[in-house]
Amino acid sequence: MELFKETNFDFLGKKWPFIIVSLLLIVLGLGSMVWKGGIKWGIDFTGGALMYVRFSGPPPVAQIRTAIGKAVSGDLTVQALTDGNNEVLIGTELKEERELDVTRRKMIETLGATFAKPEGGKLEFNNASQEALLTRLRDPLQRAGAQLDEEKLQELVRGVLDFRNSPPRSGLITSFDQLSAVPGVTPQIVKVFKEECYLAPFAVRQVEVVGPKVAADLRGQAVSATLLALAGMLVYIAFRFEWIYGVAAVVAVFHDVLITLGFFSLTGKEISLTVIAALLTLVGYSMNDTIVIFDRIRENLKLLRRDSLYSIINKSVNQTLNRTALTSGLTFLTVLALWLFGGPVLNAFSFALVVGILVGTYSSVFIASPIVLAWQNYAQARKWGRAGAGTSAAPPVSKPVVKQLAKKAK
Repeated sequence: MELFKETNFDFLGKKWPFIIVSLLLIVLGLGSMVWKGGIKWGIDFTGGALMYVRFSGPPPVAQIRTAIGKAVSGDLTVQALTDGNNEVLIGTELKEERELDVTRRKMIETLGATFAKPEGGKLEFNNASQEALLTRLRDPLQRAGAQLDEEKLQELVRGVLDFRNSPPRSGLITSFDQLSAVPGVTPQIVKVFKEECYLAPFAVRQVEVVGPKVAADLRGQAVSATLLALAGMLVYIAFRFEWIYGVAAVVAVFHDVLITLGFFSLTGKEISLTVIAALLTLVGYSMNDTIVIFDRIRENLKLLRRDSLYSIINKSVNQTLNRTALTSGLTFLTVLALWLFGGPVLNAFSFALVVGILVGTYSSVFIASPIVLAWQNYAQARKWGRAGAGTSAAPPVSKPVVKQLAKKAK
């Protein structure tokens, strides 16, 4: 499949608008980081408790912030998720390991005391565990005449919890009459549930807890992994081509990562483990695109020895344009769909890839390739400057560069 045929665009001639845009984005991103006191690390890298809570209606963010803010110490974030499920994300930082379990318990207890409204010692159903339900219902079901041995009782409770936790309920039911849809649940059993349990208007969907020491280790490992990936690719490309190609490719990839981090700072998004995974994915993706162009340049250096390096680079980019458009276009549509419809869990990951693929696609053409051309012209000009000192001859730059590179490409 070909989107473009026999193209002859002057890509290098259009490099300056892209370079200027890149510089502006980098300055804006770095400025945002300085203004906000650095990168906004997620709980994975700072340590703390993170809780996803679903409400039966629009979550009362201000009330949640006030209630939990009084119960726990440290910085608190309460953010309503725009996923249409009435979910809210509650996070708090922790300074010491011993605070983990205490803070988690306080957050859940505070939500229960604020929104659950307990009814005469009954068990709250939407946040109850299997063991709690078994303990609470075992005797009442026997007194009500439900002929259930221990195995059948456990099967009944598992079925009820599976029903509660499956979509569209997703952990939250609003009436015990809904349990009638569960196999084995009779009106008699529903009555026991009503007598022994009550329903809170919220359900704790997920709780993540990370200690400060573990978070610090993860942060260091994430930075090391990114830098080692760049260093490894620099060595590989320098070995496969020559060192300036490796430098150009790494500068382009570093440019992609820096702009992506800048967008995270500008939009106030957190850097989590999934974002680091996205950045490493972006490093590999962008580097692959750059290598494809460099490989075509190397081939053309053998075939087009009479052409200038400027012309060879342009021709190489035009020859790989179909491949770039197809792979980058399809990948971009995929991650765009993940970003728009993937929900809050995949939002940061897919956002990093959406930005990274856009920036990485043009950096291979308008950042990496011009660096190679600029260095080779500079090196050749210096060579001719030394050789022609005291003469007025102008140094021919392009063709000698091509001959020199063609010899290395053999």
